[in-house]
Amino acid sequence: MQTVFVMRAEGMHHAWVSLFVTTVLSWLPWALATPLVLRLGRRFPPVKLRPFLTWLAHVAACAAIGLIFTAWTTWLEVLLNPYASPSLPAPFAHLWFDKFYNGILTFLVLYAAILTVSSVLDSRERLAFQQTETARLNEQLAKAQLNALRRQIEPHFLFNTLNAVAGLVREGRNDAAVSMIAGLSDFLRRILEDPTRQQVPLGEEIEFAQKYLDIQKVRFAERLQLSVDVPRELYRAQVPSLILQPMVENAVKHGIAKRARGGAIRIAASRGNGMLTLRVCNNGPSLPADWEMTRSGIGMSNVRTRLQSLYGDTFELGMRNQDAGGVEVSVSLPFKEG
Repeated sequence: MQTVFVMRAEGMHHAWVSLFVTTVLSWLPWALATPLVLRLGRRFPPVKLRPFLTWLAHVAACAAIGLIFTAWTTWLEVLLNPYASPSLPAPFAHLWFDKFYNGILTFLVLYAAILTVSSVLDSRERLAFQQTETARLNEQLAKAQLNALRRQIEPHFLFNTLNAVAGLVREGRNDAAVSMIAGLSDFLRRILEDPTRQQVPLGEEIEFAQKYLDIQKVRFAERLQLSVDVPRELYRAQVPSLILQPMVENAVKHGIAKRARGGAIRIAASRGNGMLTLRVCNNGPSLPADWEMTRSGIGMSNVRTRLQSLYGDTFELGMRNQDAGGVEVSVSLPFKEG
């Protein structure tokens, strides 16, 4: 259309079909040469500091494509005469040289445009690959960190239980020690069934906590009471694996074990505003005023770290004294059903 408007403005004539065919086919050399330009751009990036070899390769390629392009268009014009010229055309070599000389700037701009578009597309592809790879590595790192934290909790629990077994043996309560070892074996067997899961249904997590308390009941007998206040509809909610066990262990160690007559532990759960809240309460001694400065147990520290790894800032972990006495540990995390 540009050619037609210019020729009409100057009172020139043209052959519509021949002009259209010539204009369309004239770009065939550049279309065929584009993959070569892309390969040269990747092999000799013009942004790297190798000016002689890089620019020599690109200038030579641009000149070669320009020569082929002008030879092709000259042959089409001689063959089809799209501009309806009444006189005989000039010699082929003369027309070829004129077209090449007049189109040098166009060839350079077009060649640079192809390199620029190729560089932008390659950069976007590299960036997308890097982002995907970074996300994959971050996911693997997070899983490794969570697994390391979980492995840290399990030996911590195991050592505490073995110490309790040793205490029973020293007291001469051998039958109780055997029962505790059997309970510990069953508990660890259930843990090892699928050690890679980071999240489990709440119902399964409550069973784990009850297994732990069954082991502790061998030690404390009737001094330890348990109540569970969790609606059945929340049993399918997904929670971090072994999230309740350190909370319950903390309640036993710092609550029930310090009272001669023992006490009760209550596990509760509720849902609200898209969050699932878990509570572990005991009616043992209250927290001292400076408890935040003096207490930094492995179990609760790992609970906070695991929650942060899984949920970022969308969780809450708190510990407070109850009005009626005792301590409550609560965890709020996004509600999600399995």
